[in-house]
Amino acid sequence: MTGTLRVGLVGYGLAGSVFHAPLIAATEGLTLDTVVTSNPERREQARAEFPGVRFTASADDLWSRAGELDLIVIASPNKTHVPVATAALKAGLPVVVDKPIAGTAAEARGLAALAEERGLLLSVFQNRRWDNDFLTLRSLIERGELGDVQRFESRFERWRPRLKGGWRESGAPEEFGGLLYDLGSHVVDQALTLFGPAVRVYAEADVRRAGAEADDDTFIALTHANGVRSHLYVSATAAQLGPRFRVLGSRAGYVKYGLDPQEAALREGERPSPGAAWGVEPEAMWGALGAGESPSTGGGTPVETLPGDYPAYYAAIAAALRDGTPPPVTAHEAAAALDVLEAARRSARDGVTVTL
Repeated sequence: MTGTLRVGLVGYGLAGSVFHAPLIAATEGLTLDTVVTSNPERREQARAEFPGVRFTASADDLWSRAGELDLIVIASPNKTHVPVATAALKAGLPVVVDKPIAGTAAEARGLAALAEERGLLLSVFQNRRWDNDFLTLRSLIERGELGDVQRFESRFERWRPRLKGGWRESGAPEEFGGLLYDLGSHVVDQALTLFGPAVRVYAEADVRRAGAEADDDTFIALTHANGVRSHLYVSATAAQLGPRFRVLGSRAGYVKYGLDPQEAALREGERPSPGAAWGVEPEAMWGALGAGESPSTGGGTPVETLPGDYPAYYAAIAAALRDGTPPPVTAHEAAAALDVLEAARRSARDGVTVTL
């Protein structure tokens, strides 16, 4: 593909409006052509930021003019991911799907097979691979600063004692709501990216809040094939937030508090632009590297946090479409994460450790 690549965006809720549309618009070589939403308020919101964008109420309207588009991005509710991605691929269009790509690993692999059969790009938006803390941790590991990593603790915790409503909190099986599939998709993907495949999975999933239908406080323990153990926590009911990362190695440990600033910046209307600082956090938020003492009591050496880089995802998508380079996240990688999430759901339900 050459020239500017035209993107159709399916869905303009949180994922579409906060993440995908701004990042697509900020990527050289991509242009937001069409937004699929039937919500009048969301249309006005999109039109205000992207004056030239076109609208349609149904993704089905895109397939009849597939020749006018170069990429479909799916940011609609979880239950729509597989049918919309299938239709897009059958229409001959490359696809990006927000996580989770599907409800099951088998469905994800089915989409991957369809994309390969058609010779089309299929990628999954795992933006947390470009969080500032994850990029920093990955650099520390690659440089050997920690020695051999033995335990990886990752927390994505929030304090939301009251329900917000919506499909993400639904207990309906077809919605794949709850934190296991929502935030769990991020922490599992990060663990597998850093330490490779898991061979055993244990999980605990609880519904803590009155009136809640889906898990809102979940723990996942992974044993990786290389012996690293990952302890992953996702919660909406954490009255005191733990460290985002606590990583223990044979030489040193790394402890980092606080969330990457990119989501908050995007929510506030800030936009990445060439040459401007993006994803940078203040020195007070840097993590600490050391051994023998807690950072809270003065132990360890501050480690400058690398800038977060969500724009890198769509830059890699544009390169993959134009130059044939590998996509930044593959459907097969997403399927491997879904293997873990399915095992975690079984473990929590049956009180067993699941061997993969």
